[in-house]
Amino acid sequence: MRALYLLSLAQPAVARRRRLYALAKRMMDFAIAALLLLLFAPLMLVIALVIKATSPGPAILVQERVGKGGKVFFFYKFRSMYSNSDNAEDKRYAREYIHGNHQAAAPQGGVFKPANDKRITPVGRWLRKTSLDELPQLFNVLKGDMSLVGPRPSMPYEVDVYKPWHFRRLEVLPGITGLAQIRGRSSLTFREIVRIDLEYIERRSLLLDLAILLKTLPVVLSARGAR
Repeated sequence: MRALYLLSLAQPAVARRRRLYALAKRMMDFAIAALLLLLFAPLMLVIALVIKATSPGPAILVQERVGKGGKVFFFYKFRSMYSNSDNAEDKRYAREYIHGNHQAAAPQGGVFKPANDKRITPVGRWLRKTSLDELPQLFNVLKGDMSLVGPRPSMPYEVDVYKPWHFRRLEVLPGITGLAQIRGRSSLTFREIVRIDLEYIERRSLLLDLAILLKTLPVVLSARGAR
């Protein structure tokens, strides 16, 4: 009986800590995203002009992604592919990757992304390698659809082939970076990514979020696991 009583006391305290964390995380997200947008505005303008000058189509790609609680939102990134590219190969690849068919998903190089994709523009290849294509997601953070730190958001057709235990990734806001991104990015299997995402969900705190943000820069600069 005493154990049940202590548990009943602990549950409101845990819920209160979660609410305070969510509020503090939102304030940190908004402040940092706004600051980074101000700092990177000139670079983002240059990137947009280069994309427009080197291939036809919009500079910023708007996609549907699945966020917290399964809510679909509009996700922004710099366009790295030629316009009107067929995504049938992406759907096939995602199905193989999520189902654990690693030979089909990573035929070479140990990186779980399609190699030598002819749909990617020369500028887009550089943007992906440096992760600069992700900068417009700072607007998603300002809107509250994403956080700076969290599991990376999936496409709706990827969620369609999730296994039941994968859906726990949707318990929190998706992030621009995350624990999986600093531990290997695209060199990880999907099973490994989900396990790391669930570890983050269980351990999440402002200190962990700050540690991930600080470790993201050297990972991006090294291009480890990027393609």
